[in-house]
Amino acid sequence: MTPSDPTIRENLTTLQIHLRSQKNGRAGELSGVIEAIALAAKSIAHKVRRARIDDVLGAVGAQNLHGEEQQKLDVIADDLILHCLRERHDVAVFASEEQDEPVVLRPRSDGGRYCVVVDPLDGSSNVDVAVSVGTIFSILENDQPDETTDQAPLQPGTRQLAAGYVLYGSSVVMVFTMGEGVDMYVLDPVVGEFLLVQEGLRISEEKKIYSVNEAYVNDFEDGMRAYLDYAHGAGYGSRYIGSMVADVHRTLLKGGVFIYPATTKAPGGKLRLLYEGNPMAMLVEQAGGAAACGAGRILDVTPTKLHQRTPVIMGSSAEVAHVTRHA
Repeated sequence: MTPSDPTIRENLTTLQIHLRSQKNGRAGELSGVIEAIALAAKSIAHKVRRARIDDVLGAVGAQNLHGEEQQKLDVIADDLILHCLRERHDVAVFASEEQDEPVVLRPRSDGGRYCVVVDPLDGSSNVDVAVSVGTIFSILENDQPDETTDQAPLQPGTRQLAAGYVLYGSSVVMVFTMGEGVDMYVLDPVVGEFLLVQEGLRISEEKKIYSVNEAYVNDFEDGMRAYLDYAHGAGYGSRYIGSMVADVHRTLLKGGVFIYPATTKAPGGKLRLLYEGNPMAMLVEQAGGAAACGAGRILDVTPTKLHQRTPVIMGSSAEVAHVTRHA
């Protein structure tokens, strides 16, 4: 029996093998950073699965910069990702939703080529009820001189070199792009590796599904309420999990639109531009969809603050257009 025997059905195309087989030059350059994120994700997945057993559910008793109560797993996930990236001699800056300021690891003169921006554990408050959560990441070039290395994350989403997420759910799924399409991997718990399951993931052009927390409808702007009236009248279905990674993952695979709009209480939106908006927007656009922050494109926004917020409308291009035309 030879390795090419058609009776051999095992999928053994690992993340590492696939990255290093790519003709895209960017894949070779970024492979080490992506593999470091994947290693951290394996450990985070283990921690999430054992959270109740190991008693790491709930809050640590402190708030992050956003006034949100930090969950124990937020801090654990943040530490794990930083530890793995610290070993990479080409990573200059680590910026996290859980850190007040960027962590400078090394300047450009010392080989610090990349800036990695993460939401270590999106939806962490849902772990105690076993709802899917995830890690979101974005990789940028360090475009700063040594003395201002900490400013490297402040770039528009169009400059992202790669972006993706890891979903910790019924399976552990890693989805990312390096600017030439979207690939999906699943962690095989037996092999211990992320295995390629789909190349060139494409979102459907349209699908009558919207995902938004309608409990806040009275705080929505007039345009958003007008869209919901349209969707109700046009026979749309509603799907909302309350974990951005899970909602966007479903939208990528099934189609529709994910919306986290501006409200009267949060006119600038609530999701973070750098940690959530930009990486997810890059993914959705690379899959053939669209991502807006109202009338404009999320990826065109030039950030002025590390923890800047944004409204989010992303998904099937026709569905995003239905939302934005009501704005």
